[in-house]
Amino acid sequence: MSLSTNRRTMLLGGAALVGVGSLGLPRAARAATRLDLSEVLPEDNWQTVEIRKFAADVAERSGGEIEIVIHSGGALGFKGPEHLQAVANGLVPMADLLAAQAAGNAPILKLENMPFLVESPAELTILHKFLAPEFDKVSTRFNQKFLTTMPSPQNSIFMKKEASSLADLAGTKVRAADMTGKETFDYLGFTGVQIPWGELIPALATGRVDGVGTSSTSAVDGKFWEFMGFIYPTNHIWATNILSINMESWNRLSPEAQEAMLAAAEEWTPKFWAASKAKGDAANETLVQNGMKIVDIPPEMMTEMQNRTKPMIAAYIEELPEAGPIIEAYLKEVGRA
Repeated sequence: MSLSTNRRTMLLGGAALVGVGSLGLPRAARAATRLDLSEVLPEDNWQTVEIRKFAADVAERSGGEIEIVIHSGGALGFKGPEHLQAVANGLVPMADLLAAQAAGNAPILKLENMPFLVESPAELTILHKFLAPEFDKVSTRFNQKFLTTMPSPQNSIFMKKEASSLADLAGTKVRAADMTGKETFDYLGFTGVQIPWGELIPALATGRVDGVGTSSTSAVDGKFWEFMGFIYPTNHIWATNILSINMESWNRLSPEAQEAMLAAAEEWTPKFWAASKAKGDAANETLVQNGMKIVDIPPEMMTEMQNRTKPMIAAYIEELPEAGPIIEAYLKEVGRA
């Protein structure tokens, strides 16, 4: 990974000067501590908007002692998969990291990406009850503190044609955002194609792909109704973003400021989850209003999807044995043990 030394010096130097200036002063007289936050999502993305609300609340609760400055659209030069290490190494004080993108360093973060493991937002909440201690272990190991979680809306598979069986869709070229998604589509009998978001619309326009696996909010962003007509609400994977802060940056905050940030994080995490569901539901309505149809997936078709991808979960547990008891406990609680 190539990360700029000048960028690191600039960010750390500024944060250090602000932090030193605040030590030992009464709260009312403390200078604001600036915390730069790296965000790869665009400025007007709904998740970025929600994070700005969180940052404003932290500033208010801390009496202006904490100023979280959000750099959206990858403005600081970090890519999503770099965020875990960038925060760990102090290259940036804070980041919004997509958990699954950090799975190369911490494989447990890929667990919620296991296909068809989680069927609803309610089940995702239950899974996170078991994942929370694992997230704490990851944050400690990588010299940071995880503050909030924010899941993406439910994922669907968007297609050009309507079908009632996997056989009718065999070989369809379906875009995936990562290798896990590509592998999932291959197991389903499609042809998985890994394509970055920035290249997706041209790929749809030229026929390089005929389907896309993503969230409904992303589908609205891409105006999928211009290319496809059908929505298969599969909930085949889930993805969660985590707001994280470097431990040195955290330790430079006063106890009162830390308390303010933790209080904001506790309040905003459920708000983030509620916003995710609301945005997903609203996006589906927008897609339908623009002519797309939500397919009622036959139970036999859904069962076949689940059965075809079970080897992926088995392989994951073999690779990461500690994931087995977590998945087992989760499935028992949701009644699918």
